[in-house]
Amino acid sequence: MSRTYDDAAWNEQIEADFHEHAGQITQGRLAGANLLLMRSIGAVSGEPRTAPLGYSRDGDRYVVGGSNSGKPEQPGWLATIRANPVVRVEVGIETFQALATITTGAERQRLWASHVAALPHFANYEQMTERELQVVTLERVAGDA
Repeated sequence: MSRTYDDAAWNEQIEADFHEHAGQITQGRLAGANLLLMRSIGAVSGEPRTAPLGYSRDGDRYVVGGSNSGKPEQPGWLATIRANPVVRVEVGIETFQALATITTGAERQRLWASHVAALPHFANYEQMTERELQVVTLERVAGDA
């Protein structure tokens, strides 16, 4: 499955809208969505990367799904957080350092069910691919503001 738009350009538009409207998305198919920006360092390139991600919450943790919009391959940011799990998160007007953890087993199942309940369109992504969608928690690093 291929997108009909350029991923990098789309991400730049989302990021610009996010910053222009204090962390709110006001345009396009994600208008009004709970969205955060996860900034990481590329696993291979060593270059900074930004991934706009829909999120749900589990207590103080943010939960994101590695859906890649239902594409057969994992999103690139999963390799990035495997190599460098400390990321920067922008949500609303707040920015903080977080530890990204790929969940497994019962915790993954519980978080996925909760994520899909909060963001039902993620169930569609799951149906579009044969791979198990990864569920990642983003937990604020103590002492980071």
